[in-house]
Amino acid sequence: MRDLYLSKIQLKAELERCLNCKTQPCMKACPVNCSPQEFINHAKNSNFDDAVKTITNNNLMGQTCGLICPDKFCMKACTRANIDFAVNIPKVQATILENYRIKKEDYSGASHNGMSVAIIGAGPAGIAAAPVLVNMGYKVAMFEASDKVGGALNMIPESRLPYNVIEKDWDYIFDEDYISLELNKKIDNLEELLAKFDGIIVATGEPNSISLNVPGEEHSISYKEYLLNPEKYKTDGKVAIIGGGNVAADCAFTAKINGASSIEMFVRRRLSDMKISKKEYMELIDYQVDISVLNSPQKIEKKGKTFSLFVGKNHFIDGKIEQVPNSTIELPSFSLIIKAIGSRADPKIENERIIYAGDCKHGGSTIVEAISSGRSAAVFLNAKLTRV
Repeated sequence: MRDLYLSKIQLKAELERCLNCKTQPCMKACPVNCSPQEFINHAKNSNFDDAVKTITNNNLMGQTCGLICPDKFCMKACTRANIDFAVNIPKVQATILENYRIKKEDYSGASHNGMSVAIIGAGPAGIAAAPVLVNMGYKVAMFEASDKVGGALNMIPESRLPYNVIEKDWDYIFDEDYISLELNKKIDNLEELLAKFDGIIVATGEPNSISLNVPGEEHSISYKEYLLNPEKYKTDGKVAIIGGGNVAADCAFTAKINGASSIEMFVRRRLSDMKISKKEYMELIDYQVDISVLNSPQKIEKKGKTFSLFVGKNHFIDGKIEQVPNSTIELPSFSLIIKAIGSRADPKIENERIIYAGDCKHGGSTIVEAISSGRSAAVFLNAKLTRV
């Protein structure tokens, strides 16, 4: 398992590398407007209480975010990247919170406004919305269909995001005097729930996996089923993963950790079109994952105890992807075939007292974008409910 946090020596070295840019390009690039320049300055002066406060002012899931946030935001904007390489801001953030966060979010200044809000979904967007609403004076009730908080974060391999980190961020936010949480509670009727609350924030993500629409699809499993139950599908055989995004990469990492002899990812488009970070790409290389680009699945067949995957070759013509005629080939002997080509949200209900947030509103996104969406949804709902 790779080191999740910086050592004291490494932390000091990263802090010293910060150029203390007054224009704060890192903050401007952050979807939640967190200020790395500010919390790094506090940490440089060993003022870790203020460093923690600076992080959590805008990002109450800062430790989780620090472990898995991609390098396309603050690190891409870091001025240091133009000299040698960017300060590892997310890892600095996660390390500070892991070692120096000792208090909980303080809601004592919140004055109840007599209204209550339900949040459906305890993933990043729902969790981010809750404290914003509490500080605006609302009683908050959260409903989560699964048996634990975290939402889609629970599908990330433990090697990248141990569940106890999600728990630490949740414990920092949760206060039973202001927020109630009901697990294993799936909400099917929003109108019925709306009769009990002044407003609702829906943050249920995208629970519906996209189908391959090929013969034999029943012989594959969805990425959700696989990542939520990796031990159930543990194999030392060959694994095929259909898809080329972050979730597909997580499936590859998990399969490797679970002992797969070989892993091959089948990507419909080009390598340059894959929506993964440079770090994830290098990890796939380190894990010896084969990436077959410009390939689309055509059929899956069960052959005894293994499966054959039939794929067709694609190419670009005038900027459009098309399959090459008569290019389908059979690739045999897979022990497991995982489909990871995306998912869709449930249909939305139009009601001004129902606000959507996170992936169910914007589609698949990063954790920091989901957090930003949850915070914005809380502010927007408050404006709706307090409008004169």
